[in-house]
Amino acid sequence: MMDNMAGHILKSRYLLPGERDFTDICHRVAGWIGRDDAESGAFFRIMETREFLPNSPILMNAGTPCNQLAACFVIPVGDTIAGIFEAVKEGAVIQMTGGGTGYNFSEIPPEGTPIDPGGMNSPGPVAFLSVFDTASEVILQGGRRRGANMGILDIRHPDILAFINAKEREERLTHFNLSVRVPDLVMKAYADGETDQVLSTHPATGREYTIGDVFDAIINGIHRNGEPGLLFSDAINRGNRTPHLGEITATNPCGEEPLLPYEACILGSINCARFVKKGTVDWKHLETIVRLAVRFLDQAIDRTTYALPENEEAMKRTRKIGLGVMGLHDALILLGLPYDSSAARECAEEMMAFITQTAVDESERLAESLGAFPAWEGSVWKKPVRNATLTTIAPTGTISLFAGCSPGIEPVYSFAYTRQNTVGADFELIHPIFSDRLDEEIARLGYSDDEALSRRNRVIDEIRRRGSLQHIGWLSFEFRRLFVSALDISWKDHLLMQAAFQRHTHASIAKTINLPPNTTRKAIRDAILSAWTLSLKGITLYRSGSRTGIVYSFPWCRGCGSEMPDEGD
Repeated sequence: MMDNMAGHILKSRYLLPGERDFTDICHRVAGWIGRDDAESGAFFRIMETREFLPNSPILMNAGTPCNQLAACFVIPVGDTIAGIFEAVKEGAVIQMTGGGTGYNFSEIPPEGTPIDPGGMNSPGPVAFLSVFDTASEVILQGGRRRGANMGILDIRHPDILAFINAKEREERLTHFNLSVRVPDLVMKAYADGETDQVLSTHPATGREYTIGDVFDAIINGIHRNGEPGLLFSDAINRGNRTPHLGEITATNPCGEEPLLPYEACILGSINCARFVKKGTVDWKHLETIVRLAVRFLDQAIDRTTYALPENEEAMKRTRKIGLGVMGLHDALILLGLPYDSSAARECAEEMMAFITQTAVDESERLAESLGAFPAWEGSVWKKPVRNATLTTIAPTGTISLFAGCSPGIEPVYSFAYTRQNTVGADFELIHPIFSDRLDEEIARLGYSDDEALSRRNRVIDEIRRRGSLQHIGWLSFEFRRLFVSALDISWKDHLLMQAAFQRHTHASIAKTINLPPNTTRKAIRDAILSAWTLSLKGITLYRSGSRTGIVYSFPWCRGCGSEMPDEGD
């Protein structure tokens, strides 16, 4: 049974005329993707049981006149007026079908310098960002979900400071996440303290920008409101499995899919919690579901109606899919492992390694019967595979609600909270596993009847107020240690979990490093350097209390909370 919030979202955005519930959606999707009744039946079962769910565009569009099934797109942005507005048009067409788009604006000439056609000066990348954002707002007015974009600029672009500060006011560029693209040579210089090294000189003004100037602005922006993120370009391209096709310079809106120009990716996520049986992982059943999920996602490539012919050509050339996970924190709780423990990271790494190895093996089997992806020759793959990349970690902001589990690899943000402005409504939520375990804990401590109910209500009220239960001393240490939430976890432990997954993930990781309100700028600097040292492909940091436009918050902290994207899942 879906909870009230998931059911509200389903009715508002996903159900088609004549469909009554999620089961009807599963029938429609499985019937469209499966090649025969037996396969459609298998696909239906893994969705209906919430062991695996595909990205939102599949749930919305499969078997409809739209039938665009990919979640993630990258659109190239040229250095001319015509090329820039062609990208605006192409992005709008994609977003009308439910896809999220990523753009690298680094080719746009700096503000005040010539731009083709001749006779005018460039207003600069930030001015054009507003054009793209307005297009997304217009599309939203006729669409079913919020348009999402990633805007990227190279750290050496002369307009980098204007870009970093573009979202200084919260009401600006609301359809964009912003990320700065940083190469290793710049990161190494920064780590070595070479902050006076000049990154760029603005050709119109002659102003020089040093490494120290730019990183100070990045850190101040993150401290202010969580923008921008960072993308480590060399780490991304070390993981590029088709380097003969070109350098990867952009990602999808949440950063988990680095893609070549016009590439798209179809995503799906396995619910880890469904594979914990009697305190252990059911590896055999997990293998079965991974193999079915790979076949599902690969077949969806051929069952998609592409928004642009360039998307179809690029996607079928590499056949990238993005199989990931959700429900990680739920699974760890069921296994009795605190999220921020070394044992939890070891378990998570073992699970992701198994998923990726199984996915690769299944892709090799598909290549034997259906052929390798067309660009296989020249790729880094030694054996033919059907898909150039197979695994990624998406945020699963919406599909995890349908699955009734924690999102992606994130820790639970709070075990009780109010989710605000969710398709026009607010909802009071209590984590279901926590709810059951809290009753058990209260009973174990000897409370019953009215006193047990009173204690339960006090715990829930305290968590809603503060987002944590660590201060409730009468609960046992073991209980509190197991039920740590996002703000109880240090940034170092957040990053170590991200790194555990990145070591066994072909693409990248959508993960927010949640920081408490009193986080210093030095801590943000240390986290950035640590992420680079850990060979992560990117980092997103969010200091609680630094925004007001969030989906859930706590009374003790104005603006505390976390944005839950519904793109890229």
